[in-house]
Amino acid sequence: MMGPAHSLSGAAAWLGVGAAAAATGHTMPWPVLVVGALISAGAALAPDLDHKSATISRAFGPLSRGVCEIVDKLSHAVYKATKLRGDSHRNGGHRTLTHTWVWAVLIGAGASAVAYTGGRWGVLAILFVHLVLAVEGLLWRAARVSSDVLVWLLGATSAWILAGVLDEPGNGADWLFTDPGQEYLWLGLPIVLGALVHDIGDALTVSGCPILWPIPLGRKRWYPIGPPKAMRFKAGSWVEIKVLMPAFMILGGVGAAAAMNVI
Repeated sequence: MMGPAHSLSGAAAWLGVGAAAAATGHTMPWPVLVVGALISAGAALAPDLDHKSATISRAFGPLSRGVCEIVDKLSHAVYKATKLRGDSHRNGGHRTLTHTWVWAVLIGAGASAVAYTGGRWGVLAILFVHLVLAVEGLLWRAARVSSDVLVWLLGATSAWILAGVLDEPGNGADWLFTDPGQEYLWLGLPIVLGALVHDIGDALTVSGCPILWPIPLGRKRWYPIGPPKAMRFKAGSWVEIKVLMPAFMILGGVGAAAAMNVI
């Protein structure tokens, strides 16, 4: 799928988690719901770090382009080192390492570690990166015609404001992990969710997605999981734009209303 659809699906997924939490009597504080949805929307772009033409490669200028090149080479190297006889020959690393459950868990755990050890500046860094990505994904056309600096300023300002809101008592800094010193450990959860939702979205496309790596399926370790080929679509096709994106918007709206106990 393309960047906007990935970001919408990530936000909708976290709002769905909020709805489930409310249904079980554990309503999220509204800042956790909002921040989590934005982080998940941004994290839903992150698996495409292995693609030099992806939205994330443009998000932070030369820095993100350089990181994408490194991740592409790393992913390709891991693919070659772990592939089985049935896995095809590849010239690049797109839709390999960063499109697996292992990667999703690792980046989520890494973000939680940064939040735990880095204090406020670690939290601000996580928020800044993912809010910039959320702007790039959710406001794709507007971000394309805007200056990168303006998008970065919007991300930095929003990160500072939202961190201040979360720090207020009862607003969610210690949501889920309540012991002293464990504030913001939950920030890794929407990142894992966003990455997994990205992988599921890509699994619906023609190429499928090797989400289950390194678990071997038959003669393949990089088996492209997906529905029957007749049910798949091309990235950027009318199915994605006219069916899935409106569906994600509707599901996100319903999830938000349920999460806030409005319905």
